[in-house]
Amino acid sequence: MKEFMQIAKALADENRVRILMSLDNSELCVCQIIHLLRLAPSTVSKHISILYQAGLVDSRKEGRWVYYRLPDKKASPLASAAIDWMRRCLDKAHGIADDRKRLKTIRAMNPRDLCKAYPNQGSTAGAARGNP
Repeated sequence: MKEFMQIAKALADENRVRILMSLDNSELCVCQIIHLLRLAPSTVSKHISILYQAGLVDSRKEGRWVYYRLPDKKASPLASAAIDWMRRCLDKAHGIADDRKRLKTIRAMNPRDLCKAYPNQGSTAGAARGNP
């Protein structure tokens, strides 16, 4: 029941769903997600933390950058089912299509240049993964 409630809470916010849908085809660093959502870094970090705690995203650290992706085959069956349901329901949604267009531009940008606008993101992103 606890896992179900965490997943339901995570999916109950439009920005968190947008993050998940943006990770559908590849991983993104936290700065790219900030740029996509046009939200404050601390707000994005909180959203990512909720998704991480629900088992809906995985992360990896490369230098000071943290990259997020959808979980692999090791994800819980409940998390996998929730992601599949979300994909089926929202694949053709208008807002998701807009995000995909923006993501093409964002992915074409050098992430290191993009992240210069958010100098403290290395430590903030680490907090989203449960690291101080």
